[in-house]
Amino acid sequence: MKKTALTLALIGLTGLAFSTPGMASGFQDRAEVVGSTPVYESFNEPRRDCWDEQVGYEAPRRREYGGAVLGGLVGGLLGRQIGGGSGRNWSTAVGAATGAIVGDNIDNDGHRAVAGAPRYEQRCRQIDNWSRRLTGYNVSYRYQGQTYSAFLPYDPGQTVRVNVNVSLAEH
Repeated sequence: MKKTALTLALIGLTGLAFSTPGMASGFQDRAEVVGSTPVYESFNEPRRDCWDEQVGYEAPRRREYGGAVLGGLVGGLLGRQIGGGSGRNWSTAVGAATGAIVGDNIDNDGHRAVAGAPRYEQRCRQIDNWSRRLTGYNVSYRYQGQTYSAFLPYDPGQTVRVNVNVSLAEH
């Protein structure tokens, strides 16, 4: 019984020791915000800008008609000598037409005239695309006549909550 009373007395004294002024304790209070400045981060998200640019022009090929005329004359003469009687006119016409086609192909390398058309190539460049993003606020606040500062991820408004710790000062 004596042992139990002593234990209870020690527990009671221990409780008094923790509630005695001068020992460590803390609480929350409110402090006035005296300044709040937004902080931004700049970042670049480049984009690609492309367009078609004319780099040349395929001009129409100029046709030459001298080969067709010469071929028609030679073909007509040969056809006239091959044919006889009423077929002579027919063979002259066929020879002239065939000679004109052959002469045209020889004179123009067998190519048809190319229609004029521009040539395009795609050109691209990278364009900077800068933006700003809000990262937080540099906050100044006053508590008990002292000014403090902190970085907060939000705008605190007119007051902030502060933790206040009180402890015994050593001499």
